[in-house]
Amino acid sequence: MNFRQIHLDFHTSEKIPGIGSAFSKEQFQRALKLGHVNSITVFSKCHHGWAYHPSKANEQHPNLKFDLLGAEIEAAHEIGVKTPVYLSAGLDEKMARRHPEWLRRQKNDTINWENPGYHEFCMNSPYLDYLIPQIEEVVRNYDCDGIFLDIVGVRTCWCQNCVKTLLDEGKDPYDDENARQLGERVYANYCRRVRETVDQIKPGLPVFHNSGHIRRGRRDLADVDTHLELESLPTGGWGYDHFPLSAAYSRTLGKQFLGMTGKFHTTWGEFGGFKHPNALRYEEALCTAFGAKCSVGDQMHPDGWMDEATYALIGEAYAEVEEREPWLDDVTSVADIAILSEEAVSNYYGSARITHSHGANADAGAVRIMLEGKYLFDVIDTEEPLDKYKLVILPDRARLDEKLAAKFRDFCGRGGKVLCTGESGLSWEGDSFVLDLGAAGVKPSSFRPVYFRPKFDLGVLSNSAFVIYSPAWDLEAEQGAEIPIERENPYFNRTTFAFSSHQHTPNDKSVRTPAATVGRDGAYIGAELFSEYAEKGSLIAKLLVEHMIDELLGDRKTLCTDLPAQGVVTMMDQKEQSRLVNHLLYASPVRRGNGIEVIEDIIPLYDIHVSLRTDHKPSRVYLAPEKEEIPFAWEDGVLSYTVPKLDCHAMAVIEYGAE
Repeated sequence: MNFRQIHLDFHTSEKIPGIGSAFSKEQFQRALKLGHVNSITVFSKCHHGWAYHPSKANEQHPNLKFDLLGAEIEAAHEIGVKTPVYLSAGLDEKMARRHPEWLRRQKNDTINWENPGYHEFCMNSPYLDYLIPQIEEVVRNYDCDGIFLDIVGVRTCWCQNCVKTLLDEGKDPYDDENARQLGERVYANYCRRVRETVDQIKPGLPVFHNSGHIRRGRRDLADVDTHLELESLPTGGWGYDHFPLSAAYSRTLGKQFLGMTGKFHTTWGEFGGFKHPNALRYEEALCTAFGAKCSVGDQMHPDGWMDEATYALIGEAYAEVEEREPWLDDVTSVADIAILSEEAVSNYYGSARITHSHGANADAGAVRIMLEGKYLFDVIDTEEPLDKYKLVILPDRARLDEKLAAKFRDFCGRGGKVLCTGESGLSWEGDSFVLDLGAAGVKPSSFRPVYFRPKFDLGVLSNSAFVIYSPAWDLEAEQGAEIPIERENPYFNRTTFAFSSHQHTPNDKSVRTPAATVGRDGAYIGAELFSEYAEKGSLIAKLLVEHMIDELLGDRKTLCTDLPAQGVVTMMDQKEQSRLVNHLLYASPVRRGNGIEVIEDIIPLYDIHVSLRTDHKPSRVYLAPEKEEIPFAWEDGVLSYTVPKLDCHAMAVIEYGAE
């Protein structure tokens, strides 16, 4: 799988003339070279439904006069660039007008025709028999390096095809659970038919089905893909928190994956929009730091001319990736901590609640604290083995049934620790802990907000009673348990007839109860602090969690650094090369306009100190790709070195030789 990819959108209305009229093989190649590109996903079929090549299974765009797909593949392959082929699977606007009965429908049987936009098809309709020959035609007729199928996934639908299917099975079609189960079967059938179609012609050809989100805890959905493409445009609504969360999970699944951002200022479909080159440099560095390949979204002009300003922008980022590739491939993450994903737990229990593509709040808050606290971590589901980790975090809403409880008892019995917040760690059947976290008698608090008073030094803040906005839990400390945080309640909850000041009632200092405990197996905090950090960014939530993590890890923490909060640090093990690769990144996204996060200025940092606890005795430490040697010290299993300058992205390579 290549590192420097382009996802070339080409959704083009039939009302635009001269499609592909300015296409030039030489100019297409020049743009790809300017962008340092070595793979480009090109279009067979767009959301408007048109083919960009002669087709018996579909219809060529009425204003296209030649085989554009074939010309793009020939031009790219001539200069050694791969060409996966894109087909819009879920959207086909020309057929939406001809066969509205094939469209996916809501429970009230409505379809929105008034506003400009596309309409999604149901794969339980005759549309699937229309789509499959289009895929077959491309795989058979073109030298494609893969297939990308867009706008697909598990859907609930109440079109008459789905209603009839459930009625024929003797089921109520308007029962949401029946509709959800049918959606699972319909998607599985679609994936099976696609794979069978492809394998009859080119067995094993890479295929990816894009739903815009890799659902944590649904390995069965990931298993239909040969690789994963993590759509994550920071300025397109995903934000800069989304990719690290999605990547930290995807890298545990044993598949190659890429991170897909865009060159746009906003999102897909934006002509003439550009982000600052520093933003793209950072986004691609972030991909590689998390073990991913890179992809940048672009949209070609309808006339087929590649915008060279776009590829100059992309080239600034991809030139840096190209230099670093020898230290990026075939890596595994080094991690002390696993975050058991809230979304994965929800999927484990079969909840019908589908988490928004930007991630469960607790998951997002936990990853943000990991990044800012400079912890090495993965995000895991319930199937992932725990042997690799020293600490597992169960954020906010991860209850444990007997199967999971046994898994965590075994983990703790072998020296592992857990940190639970909110209702995490409680039995699935009731409000009792399945592990020894030093707490008992847990129940939801009637007060909100509450106040936490830590019994330890916070460092940046003097001690006080700190407001906690998230739902709190009453608890009792078990005999002998440590109580590192106490709680004070407000005098009363704010109501129409009882309120004080502008926001909430102050704390009643006369009564304190346990807010957090530490037991044999780990620690518990009686509030949903990870969701609070995701939603409010409360400094105290982060400081409390970081203290508890540090206490549980003790001297087992692998990496320490003085990189500031907005920096990112990861550690990858390139085992075949017998070396560790320490990635350090720094940029500060800011909000502009209506919630768009942008990066413009990147301020260099100097003399970043790193200490690394490792079983590998280092033989050499140097910066890559510069190959500049770094002085280091090695004592009692701890390696220490200083990165002299960090300008967006630095890689410190630790060679440890054959052992």
